Amino acid sequence: MQVSLTMNITADLQSLFTWNTKQLFIFVAAEYETPQNSLNQVSLWDAIIPAKEHAKFWFQTANKYRFVDQGSNLRGKEFNLTLHWHVMPKTGKMLADKLVMSGFRLPEEYR
Repeated sequence: MQVSLTMNITADLQSLFTWNTKQLFIFVAAEYETPQNSLNQVSLWDAIIPAKEHAKFWFQTANKYRFVDQGSNLRGKEFNLTLHWHVMPKTGKMLADKLVMSGFRLPEEYR
């Protein structure tokens, strides 16, 4: 099974830009648990925001990268969609944060 999603992404990340911000790297990941791993992440979409004026946005997009169930292990699995952002500075330490959106579930049956 391959999951196809259409996501409406709205964000205002302008406050993350300071004199020391070079750019932001943002991505949306599907995150879920398995008996082997407490955290599994599949990157679905990403972008680089080069400047403050581009950091407030709304758009609709399909997943850019494949979300594939290899071996039918994701049937009925609950998952979160998480928006991650990394603040890439001109100098110094990179900062990261995220926003978790929960309550998604894959179908029990599929071909």
